[in-house]
Amino acid sequence: AKAREVRALARDVRCRRTPARASSMRTACARVTTTIARACARSASGSAHACAREGAREGARVGLVVRRGVSASTTRAMAVSGKGYAPVREDAMGGVDVVARGDVSAGAGFDMVVWGVREEDLDAESGAIASEALKAFDASTGGVVSAMMAESEFKAKAGSSAFSRARGGSATHVGVVGLGKGDDAAKTSTLAQLGSVAAAQAQKAKCKTLGIKGADANPNACAAGAYLGATEDQRFKSKPQAKTLASVSLLDVTADVSAGKARAQGVQMTKELVAAPPNVVTPSAMAEVAKMIAAQHSDCMTVEILEKADCEKLGMGSFLGVSEASDEPPKFIHLTYKGKGSDLKKVAVVGKGLTFDSGGYNLKAGAGSMIEMMKFDMGGAGATLGAAKIIGATKPEGVEAHFIIASCENMIGSRGLRPGDILTASNGKTIEVNNTDAEGRLTLADALVFADKNCGATAIVDVATLTGAIIVALGDGIAGLFSPTDAGAKRMEDAAKDAGEETWRMPMPDSMWSIMKSDIADMKNTGSRGGGSITAALFLKQYVSENIEWSHWDIAGPVWNDKLGGATGFGAATLATWVASFKK
Repeated sequence: AKAREVRALARDVRCRRTPARASSMRTACARVTTTIARACARSASGSAHACAREGAREGARVGLVVRRGVSASTTRAMAVSGKGYAPVREDAMGGVDVVARGDVSAGAGFDMVVWGVREEDLDAESGAIASEALKAFDASTGGVVSAMMAESEFKAKAGSSAFSRARGGSATHVGVVGLGKGDDAAKTSTLAQLGSVAAAQAQKAKCKTLGIKGADANPNACAAGAYLGATEDQRFKSKPQAKTLASVSLLDVTADVSAGKARAQGVQMTKELVAAPPNVVTPSAMAEVAKMIAAQHSDCMTVEILEKADCEKLGMGSFLGVSEASDEPPKFIHLTYKGKGSDLKKVAVVGKGLTFDSGGYNLKAGAGSMIEMMKFDMGGAGATLGAAKIIGATKPEGVEAHFIIASCENMIGSRGLRPGDILTASNGKTIEVNNTDAEGRLTLADALVFADKNCGATAIVDVATLTGAIIVALGDGIAGLFSPTDAGAKRMEDAAKDAGEETWRMPMPDSMWSIMKSDIADMKNTGSRGGGSITAALFLKQYVSENIEWSHWDIAGPVWNDKLGGATGFGAATLATWVASFKK
């Protein structure tokens, strides 16, 4: 046993750059390995760690680093260059409080007051203020509201806005945000945008207090938006700006907005995971975030992290095949939420967790490959952990939810997956790998089998930044939904609508499965160029039992938006709503 331990240390020798020539370094490596091998022969009568130290001393003498205390199945816990940075902040919302007490009006004395304005509040022809309440607010500001609306040609279209300093009244700054017309003015996305735009502008103007009018149709959506708008991710700035906004009041509204805060915390967690670079958010870091969530909600959540050896025992050849070339150890993450009640409905959310995707030997190269953006290839896993965060805080009853992530990197190396290799998934099905850049579905395959067979889930949704083809089909702002049953599709569509996230159901005809057939294995991992997102969904279908309510959600487009500052946090709110839809 001691000999095996020391041999593991020998395999883990790492060279660092020195002035020595490459040939000298190779000689030095051989010398250290020989020294440790001699130590192995003497280890029967001595301490394995003492023997390892002998090898370390030799390594230090020739300018090498011998890493001790690391088993053969693990390497770095986190990329060295990423140490010191947090994959997520435990309390990103710290310092800001959103309230809806009902007894607070626009005249209460805020640094900034923002009104949500419907198109019906303005004259259709002239654009002048038609609402009596808005007229009174305009008068209290010395006519600033009407003047800035006219100057900016504000028509109250959803998402439009105008802001200015006030000349009268108690507020020093005023603003209006368009809500659109009719039912659109009450949509979750519209009111979340009201809160987000107002809070972001208040922070920009260095205001401490903010009042928002017009959130009564959905106070929790507006509160969630306000929390997110007031939160700026400055983890990687050398000189971060101080947060000034401390209090947001939803005016003339009485409501418990704790659900809005819970949603904002989950979405912000997703944003920060997706935004962080791959030397910070590694598979090990993802596992640590899962542990943090379980610890924060220990009354209802538990976590299990399966290491490489555990995955080998479960036969996860498809997942492990993708991870082989990486120096980062793979982590199979399993968070479990158990709500109150008996006879709990078992459901599962499975997220794609590629913390970096080089494409493997089918390397992402050339203009348009987006290799520099492949940190967001764990967007599905980020949304999964964000949803778990929301569920842990809101605690829906009657449901047992499993949040599953097979996390790894897709890299290049002598141990790496090669085009033409055949992998065996944990359900025994064999896969001919004809493209190493179609790796996400390989990791999801074993994760889906785990959700089905090991967790006993009766409903599963997998979420992934899976294909570029879905962006070609639907653009950057809409996720593609695939489900073999109308019931499964409707549940996801309803959840997305309630969360204010756009999704569109796509076809998945069985007739296209012939494209994926292999002559030497059960299937290939990619098909033809046309219909790439459809054949990817059909591939995943092979790893879920037919009696399960299963949906596949491809979020490759909306997970990132450069115009909105990068990571969007897309998916967390919908997935949490989907889980809660099973509550009794």
